Amino acid sequence: MNGKTPVALTIAGSDPSGGAGIQADLKTFHQFGVYGEAAITLLTVQNTMRVDRVECMPAELVLQQIRAVVEDIRPGAAKTGALGNREIVEAVAGAAAGFDFPLVVDPVMISKHGAPLMAEEAWLALRTVLLPKAFLLTPNLHEAAALAGIEVADITGMRWAAERLCGLGAKAVLVKGGHLSGSATDVLLFEGKWYEFPGEQIPTRHTHGTGCTYSAAIAATLARGSGLVEAVQLAKQFITEAIRTNPGLGGGSGPVNHHALAKGIPRLPVR
Repeated sequence: MNGKTPVALTIAGSDPSGGAGIQADLKTFHQFGVYGEAAITLLTVQNTMRVDRVECMPAELVLQQIRAVVEDIRPGAAKTGALGNREIVEAVAGAAAGFDFPLVVDPVMISKHGAPLMAEEAWLALRTVLLPKAFLLTPNLHEAAALAGIEVADITGMRWAAERLCGLGAKAVLVKGGHLSGSATDVLLFEGKWYEFPGEQIPTRHTHGTGCTYSAAIAATLARGSGLVEAVQLAKQFITEAIRTNPGLGGGSGPVNHHALAKGIPRLPVR
């Protein structure tokens, strides 16, 4: 990193319970030795049991936040989370057109509790204007099916979806298999090559924020200068251990353990 502290930016919503959104992203960045910046897209009222309210920020305010941090403390990578509405998606896509660093797009559509975090016109905009700006798209099975317009229930469906989404402009697609029956295998299509990242299904209800944390770990590792395949490998190790060692907080779907360690990530001194 040329003697500098690596920096990553999250463009996402706020979770006051701390398990998902910008709170999860910043915790993950810190755990990977990366300085974290955050542009807030929406506020939620939620805990481990329910989501009571979602309020989107004005799109221009989101754009101003992004511009402010990028012009002063340039990140080595960025990621998106919940974007809320079409106006915010379009604003983020406009900003991303000028990024000279990789953008990880986590297409968050619903919360762990089933509450919608993106209107239908917003995910259509994501598909057409933001997806082509993505260095990496990280949908789960449901999101991959919605964006690709096909059923995704197994490895074959995951590969078909990845091909379709790369065809829409994403440079790489990681379809996450956390909801598969059996092995939680993730499938990556990058530069015309296939990679699979197997993982065990861990029986626990405490999985709040897994998608946010996983994509944040990938962005953090990219910001540190790793290649994409290595970044996904390290992030997969991290999220698996974070789920396995979850702290068991809350009366519903509690958070993962953001203090988990990923093998192969040496701590970097802050300069």
